[in-house]
Amino acid sequence: MNQPDQPFSPVPMRQLPNVSRRTLIVGGGLAAAGIVLSYQLREMLKGRGSVFVAKNQRYDGPLEQTIRDGFVACGLDPLQIKGKRILLKPNLVEPSRDCPHMTTHPAMVLAAAEVFRSWGGIVNVGEGPGHVRDTEMALVESGVADALDSLKLPFSDLNYEEVVWTPNRGKASKLEGFFFPRSVAEADLVVSLPKLKTHHWVGVTLAMKNLYGTIPGIKYGWPKNVLHHNGIPETVFDINASLPKTIALVDGIDCMEGDGPIMGTKKQMGLVVIGTNPTAVDATICRIMDVNPAQVPYLRLAADRLGPLSSQRIDQRGEDWKGLVSPFQVLDKPHLRALVRHRGLLVT
Repeated sequence: MNQPDQPFSPVPMRQLPNVSRRTLIVGGGLAAAGIVLSYQLREMLKGRGSVFVAKNQRYDGPLEQTIRDGFVACGLDPLQIKGKRILLKPNLVEPSRDCPHMTTHPAMVLAAAEVFRSWGGIVNVGEGPGHVRDTEMALVESGVADALDSLKLPFSDLNYEEVVWTPNRGKASKLEGFFFPRSVAEADLVVSLPKLKTHHWVGVTLAMKNLYGTIPGIKYGWPKNVLHHNGIPETVFDINASLPKTIALVDGIDCMEGDGPIMGTKKQMGLVVIGTNPTAVDATICRIMDVNPAQVPYLRLAADRLGPLSSQRIDQRGEDWKGLVSPFQVLDKPHLRALVRHRGLLVT
């Protein structure tokens, strides 16, 4: 991939008081090409992945140090971040002040931004909420708007931004390619920052499913209907196969179980899970949730193609996941029974 041909200067959200937040959102494009970090490439060729799990985490705790330690432990070289365009992609699906465990906590976004900035990265935050057309409202309701302002972080509205056509490299669905927002297509590194949740259609929504939010609603509808009609597991896989390099930072402090990703109940776990291979990260989290990762349809597609599912091929960093297992409630639905067949169904 090509290197940037000109410097990028992020525009702080409060730098232009006479310009609306929406103008800044829609105009927040990046101009660069992606990189493949050498360590990640070696790991993919070996068919292995590394996942870091930290317990006893709090939103008011030392999240920056946890994130820094986690990525370094998984082999990410801070020297390779300097000068690169980093897109942080939180989950702001349908935020509500009454349900903060539905969306990525602002403290996670701020901590991640500080880490990548300290390594010399050019940080941008982007999201295309799947259930609401008013992204400014999503920012305000989730608390992310104030967080962005506090660090003068630029934001790209991925639902409305100018798009770039990218061929479908996964080929699991019939889609020939994807319209990715320019901030996504030209990022050097996309950091998936999901909330750890169950999902009423595919069982779990973690690092890989979170990247549905890189697809623009202006092209695909709400809630990304074109993707749904072409198969959720297939399009999750295809999107992940077609994106620039992605890594994962999962907010597992306050989680959601039951009727996720919107109507579920809060489950406190106190975890931060980090990895340079989203497939390996999601497989590890499934085990912590007491869910069989091989029964999650999009993970089954990704196995040995985008990353490993087998615990024998995932190098554990930080805490051992086996001591953290806490079964998550899932809906009593036929299409979800295989995920938890070994322990029975939990909620109706």
